[in-house]
Amino acid sequence: MVVNPLRVDDLDGYRRQVVDALAEAGWPEPAWYETTADDPGTGQARRAVADGAEVLFASGGDGTVLACLEALVDTEVALAVLPAGTGNLLAANLGVANDPLAAVQVAIEGGRRRLDVGMVDDRCFIVMAGMGFDAKMIDTASDRIKVRFGWPAYALSAVRHLFDRPMRVSIRLDGAPPLRRRARTVLVGNVGRLQGGIALLTEAQPDDGRLDVAVLTPHTLRHWLALAWSVLRRHDRVPRMEVFTAAEVEILSDRMQPRELDGDLIDPAREMRIRVRPAALTLCVPQPAESPDLAEGAPHG
Repeated sequence: MVVNPLRVDDLDGYRRQVVDALAEAGWPEPAWYETTADDPGTGQARRAVADGAEVLFASGGDGTVLACLEALVDTEVALAVLPAGTGNLLAANLGVANDPLAAVQVAIEGGRRRLDVGMVDDRCFIVMAGMGFDAKMIDTASDRIKVRFGWPAYALSAVRHLFDRPMRVSIRLDGAPPLRRRARTVLVGNVGRLQGGIALLTEAQPDDGRLDVAVLTPHTLRHWLALAWSVLRRHDRVPRMEVFTAAEVEILSDRMQPRELDGDLIDPAREMRIRVRPAALTLCVPQPAESPDLAEGAPHG
């Protein structure tokens, strides 16, 4: 168990509940690691893998999940997400309950799915990478409002950047001739659902060996409203948004841009090179009624 203690009100009580739920299913008591300001989960997850963990529970927000992900790529250790933050986009996209104890039960039931992982240089992401408007929105979202209200903090932040100067970008997909756009943001998604349950990339699948690329080009309030209305209504065609798929994506901007991976900011840059690593992660998911493809059983040691 890798847990962000800042996301849990009663850490001792939470630990007892998790241990009791696992014991009832015949599982051993998990080794317990807490994240710190200096290490948000990667070092703890690496120690767990080195010690022979079969399932790693990541309890926190998307930042905790992302930190643990770095240690689990291309291993046989299954990741179980216990949502306890303001984002929890991976859990929301794959049907994992927002209740941590219900998510423990998901791991116990044995549903497993191999997922693709996105790579930016040597950094991983599992949900979405972005450059431009989305990263600005994340950067200026109020921590106080996030703690009190959750994802609406991002919507309030977004309003501040609706009319920021767009970027001129060159986008190369799988080595093809570049596409040139005057864009607000470029999003590269492994899954398609955003904060608040908004389905942006409706065709994105996290196990198809491809990434979905959304290029948003609204320039006026009318453009933004039309785009938002179509996304919320789940129209087949969304104005001022183009969607492509690729295994490798290169984005080059005319100037420095903020960037993010799964809601965590990374260093600003003029470029972003992204590739998919197919079937690189095992995730605990809800067990369907009939699913011969899922691994059966649970670890007992």
